[in-house]
Amino acid sequence: MRSSTDVDFFRLLTNSYRRLLGKSLVPAGMSDTEGATWLYAAAPFGLLAHDTQTDPVFVYGNARAQAIFGYDWNEITALRSRLSAQSPERAARQAFLDQVTRDGFVTGYRGIRIAKGGQRFWIENATVWQLFDDSGVLRGQAAMIPQVTAL
Repeated sequence: MRSSTDVDFFRLLTNSYRRLLGKSLVPAGMSDTEGATWLYAAAPFGLLAHDTQTDPVFVYGNARAQAIFGYDWNEITALRSRLSAQSPERAARQAFLDQVTRDGFVTGYRGIRIAKGGQRFWIENATVWQLFDDSGVLRGQAAMIPQVTAL
């Protein structure tokens, strides 16, 4: 199992974000180790990433994402990402993820999600992007969630 502050995964997240969106995901001047720790423990936004399986599993969820969805690290990194949305919203979620696959990233996304305890909420102004390693191999998708609103 990957560590929450895995530097190689941090590089995958941040390098993909920078290549696709042309800006940094973390404050300037941090080392990779400092950045990985900041992204996990102190970032003011939720950050989730899932793998490339046919039915993807979250492989990363920072502390803010864990608080939003109500899962701890071990729970969130074992969760099928589709289960973060209720059945009626899953088709819309999948259509959106297909758009990310086609375009590389999408900003300004809004969608209904569900927490572990059953609470439904909006994620708002989310940015979702493809995770490509330095060799151009697709490793998954990530989502940065700056805002949530209760339903």
